Amino acid sequence: MSIKIYTDGACKGNPGDGGWGALIIYPENEKEIFGYEENTTNNRMELLAAIKALEAMTGKAEVTIYTDSMYLQQGITSWINNWKLNNWKTSSKKDVKNADLWKRLDELSVNLKVTWSWVKAHSGHPQNERADFLANQGILLK
Repeated sequence: MSIKIYTDGACKGNPGDGGWGALIIYPENEKEIFGYEENTTNNRMELLAAIKALEAMTGKAEVTIYTDSMYLQQGITSWINNWKLNNWKTSSKKDVKNADLWKRLDELSVNLKVTWSWVKAHSGHPQNERADFLANQGILLK
């Protein structure tokens, strides 16, 4: 089964009130999820959107996550390997920001075949625009 997921995070202030959203497209239907976090950052919301979407998966599945966050896409496909080798330190020996969420995302990815794709934000892509809408709806849950 192949599943497409569009994720986005939003923040009013950075840090500030945050929201995350995901549009999950199964072969037979769609599901929308979103939520709120206080005193957070946009990057944390981008990560949390992907985490919550992957947590919604049951069983083994092939998943493609579409994100407009280069931070998320590059972090999970490239940077994370060195972070793990360096005990969650950056190349400049500083603690990796948002390591708690990166670790959760890494654990969730183990049981699924996940492909990470970047899409340009606010470019009229309907599913990405919907994920943005959902993330902003999350902020309204305050």
